[in-house]
Amino acid sequence: MNKDNKSFDTALIRDLAVLLDETNLSEIELEKGDTRIRVARQISISAPVSVAAPAAPAPAAAPVATVAPAAAPADAAPAQGTVASPMVGTAYMAAEPGAAPFVQVGDKVAEGQTILIIEAMKTMNHIPSTKAGTVKQILVEDAQPVEFGEPLIIVE
Repeated sequence: MNKDNKSFDTALIRDLAVLLDETNLSEIELEKGDTRIRVARQISISAPVSVAAPAAPAPAAAPVATVAPAAAPADAAPAQGTVASPMVGTAYMAAEPGAAPFVQVGDKVAEGQTILIIEAMKTMNHIPSTKAGTVKQILVEDAQPVEFGEPLIIVE
């Protein structure tokens, strides 16, 4: 590798590191020919210890690209208490397979209480209720892929 290629690679790595910060991603990998560059950062994630105690909401990762919200059922769109997905990922209704779901229709929830988890890029993101109230409708199923802005749960 000559001096020009080395400085180019260093500049590219710096650009990728800035892109990580701007997009809130945990890693980026680029491959061209026989050259492969991977830039990653560590993100600490704490698993919930008890499902009964409300967990503090984890910061939501910013979406990588702008994605148009999926079409919602007609009765879900106008609801004031609709909790929408802050990211693209897979929704899980419980902390682990076989565990009791975080919430069910009819449950009373507090503002900030975890109502489901969205896995995005192998990171489990706790999704909090945006207000206190009663769960009126759950619009997603366990292990269902969700889009940014997609309605998840209605709390009234």
